[in-house]
Amino acid sequence: MASKRLVSHVERLSLQCAASKSSHQPLTQTLRPTLTRSMATEAPLTTSANLLEAYATAHISSNSRIPSILATPPSPPSHVSPPTVLTTLYSFPHLEPIRFAPYPSSHLALPLRRDLLHRAIIFEGDRSRQGTGSTKHRSEVHGSGRKIRPQKGMGRARLGDKKSPMLRGGGRAFPKKPRNFESGLPRKIYDLAFRTALSWRWRKGELVVVEGQVMLEDSREGYIRELFETNGWGREKGGPGRSLVVAEEKEHRGQLFLGLNEGPGGVFGRALERWDVDVKDLLKGPRVIIEKKALDRMLAEHQTDLTNEKSVFPWKPSGSPPAKSGLTLLK
Repeated sequence: MASKRLVSHVERLSLQCAASKSSHQPLTQTLRPTLTRSMATEAPLTTSANLLEAYATAHISSNSRIPSILATPPSPPSHVSPPTVLTTLYSFPHLEPIRFAPYPSSHLALPLRRDLLHRAIIFEGDRSRQGTGSTKHRSEVHGSGRKIRPQKGMGRARLGDKKSPMLRGGGRAFPKKPRNFESGLPRKIYDLAFRTALSWRWRKGELVVVEGQVMLEDSREGYIRELFETNGWGREKGGPGRSLVVAEEKEHRGQLFLGLNEGPGGVFGRALERWDVDVKDLLKGPRVIIEKKALDRMLAEHQTDLTNEKSVFPWKPSGSPPAKSGLTLLK
């Protein structure tokens, strides 16, 4: 049995030696065979040489499987506004489109900031309060300081002079005195809120910019009703309110201010001069009809947050509009 095992072992060694002699490359016998990927279809793995060749040709071949970074330029984010926006200019009162007017996106394409609008409205409301309420303290009421009745022995409550706040005709314990209700707000924040209100109107399509002057041919109620109802500006049943018409100045526009502010046509809209408009006026009503000249001066006056200039806060003057000054709109 041992001899048979020895013969079989020798035969196996002889066969291995014969196979090694017939090989073309003896050194490759110790290497592993080429790996293959066995899937639905058997395909050999990509070697390192093939990967280098594909990477080298990826930037010059448009049909390569590896996409080039410079093949398609990156698109800007959706929240970034273009440098300028277009606004349609209309004729009045027929509202026929005339042309497009470009405006910087920092003036008419600002995002909605409710916090800034709230602060601006509160600031305007505080400044509109007169604060002239005044009543008299007991020391300011005319009369004698003699005690009305004795302190004790009468069986009634203690009482001093007749100017006591508990008696009719006496002074107030905590009287109202003239005071200033103004609340502080930086000029740049107010200007940004003003342009934000205009941008909100522009985004909703409720800002109607008129080329030239806004003038009415007649101030009667029937003419104004037909004009506003045809254009969808007037107050309808359950509507949001009256539209705002903004003019650069009151001169040569007597029919407009007479019909909307003093006549029965005021139920459909109201007219204001450019210097008399604030943030609250821009947010009220269904539409804002404004002259292009007035809009340009508004934007030029409320752009201090875009410049480094220091200026005094302008407010509604009493009696007359402010003096005209040379203002330019920033591009």
